[in-house]
Amino acid sequence: MGPVLAGVLQLLALIAALALAYKPLGTYLARVYSSDKHWRVEKWIYKGIGADPDTEMRWPAYLRGVLAFSVAGVLFLYALQRLQGVLPGSLGFASIDPDQAFNTAVSFVTNTNWQSYYGEQAMGHVVQTAGLAVQNFVSAAVGMAVAVALVRGFARSRTGELGNFWSDLVRGVVRVLVPLAAVGAVVLVACGAIQNFSGIHEVGQFMGGTQEWNGGAVASQEAIKELGTNGGGYFNANSAHPFENPTPFSNLFEIFLILLIPFSLTRTFGLMVGSVKQGYAILATMGTIWLGFVSLMMWTEFSHHGPAFELANGAMEGKELRFGVGSSAIFATSTTLTSTGAVDSFHSSFTGLGGGITMLGMMLGEIAPGGVGSGLYGMLIMAIIAVFIAGLMVGRTPEYLGKKIGTREIKLAACYILITPALVLVFSAVAMALPTPANSMTNSGAHGFSEILYAYTSASNNNGSAFAGLNADTQWFNTTLGLCMLLGRFVPMVFVLALAGSLAGQKPVPATAGTLRTEKPLFTGLLVGAILIITGLTYFPALALGPLAEGLA
Repeated sequence: MGPVLAGVLQLLALIAALALAYKPLGTYLARVYSSDKHWRVEKWIYKGIGADPDTEMRWPAYLRGVLAFSVAGVLFLYALQRLQGVLPGSLGFASIDPDQAFNTAVSFVTNTNWQSYYGEQAMGHVVQTAGLAVQNFVSAAVGMAVAVALVRGFARSRTGELGNFWSDLVRGVVRVLVPLAAVGAVVLVACGAIQNFSGIHEVGQFMGGTQEWNGGAVASQEAIKELGTNGGGYFNANSAHPFENPTPFSNLFEIFLILLIPFSLTRTFGLMVGSVKQGYAILATMGTIWLGFVSLMMWTEFSHHGPAFELANGAMEGKELRFGVGSSAIFATSTTLTSTGAVDSFHSSFTGLGGGITMLGMMLGEIAPGGVGSGLYGMLIMAIIAVFIAGLMVGRTPEYLGKKIGTREIKLAACYILITPALVLVFSAVAMALPTPANSMTNSGAHGFSEILYAYTSASNNNGSAFAGLNADTQWFNTTLGLCMLLGRFVPMVFVLALAGSLAGQKPVPATAGTLRTEKPLFTGLLVGAILIITGLTYFPALALGPLAEGLA
């Protein structure tokens, strides 16, 4: 079987698996967030944190819950890293430096999981399990909670109440992420991923000599890292490491976990707003962009010219022989079109255009299908923009799902789509202008600029993957990338929740003959076009200086 055919067959198998899981999981998620009953273990948690799960919250109260919980998470994880040297199970590792501890704490709480350290050489068992793995669960649950709050804004009328943050958070963890991650971990262990708490031990090398490796609860963390679109690896090589991702099947399974919840949430959205067809329209938009990007990535990585590429049947530099070009292309595209950031190959070694595709996937806002929760609310914001554009074309007040898109709504949507590009472009420009951050580049020219641009794009969009050619473990990058992660995560959430509150307070508008049918293929095409045009106008100059210049050279 040729490598191209193998890649296509893996893609088809992945699509089939996602299609089988779409309806049952999407329906289950809608029931989770619509139920008025609490499980016994959930009641224990509410009692422990002193929360009343039945109290409805308006958007400011919901936002305060999101921010308070996240601040507490940052402080706890920062303290855990700073105290690592005196904790049991530290494997002899020292405490983490202040700037790196800040960067890592912010990274995992914001669902970014950017890592400026070597996991197997820096973090002990306690920090990995009680700190990083816990944040993998709760940060994903926060994203789902905010998405559900926005969906309730569309579904409800004449009220500003969006549900209860603490109830949404706990249900996301207890009813969704924990059971799915447990099943995922069992599958990964069966594939050969390790799961233990062993210490550091020496292993032999094929070429002679020995090397030190430590064990860990790898399979369980790997499962939630992909399922929650987190991305932080137990080892520095991330999902290219055989302890995390041992076989071609485990590789495809991890891609499945990455895409599972973000795609399924579109059905949840359709059910909660009372129109499954509206969910299908959002799904079609996400699927069109994802499939288009995967196809482009496979084309550029398989068809690159040169003797070495032709002998290897594709651009194999930086890719695992276990996975090949096709599977690596699917993984790279999926991880950058979501907020995952896990890698099974090194994006810096992709072709110039291939590296640009991974970057563009993040620049879209990671909405196809995006992160757990964040992908859905990002796509709904873009849907509001598309409806507004259509309204301008026909001279009619724009409406979406029976809600008028007025001045307040479009201002909030515009602020949402502007904050991330501002962070990316401003910090990239400053980093290139100053000598200290520029000295961290291992490459010059267009590729060196791409390293800087990729880092700030990854941090600001809460992705977490890296171009792998940049020394980011400096005070400058630890601090500025940490700020980008914080602002890129929580400032957009302010606009999302404010928008949800505004929509929930409206009186529904009945559909008329002039209402734009947002469940039709025409709207899907309009939405795809709006996303690509807005992103292109925003980022094309920067892309032209980096990956496009390199790819066309």
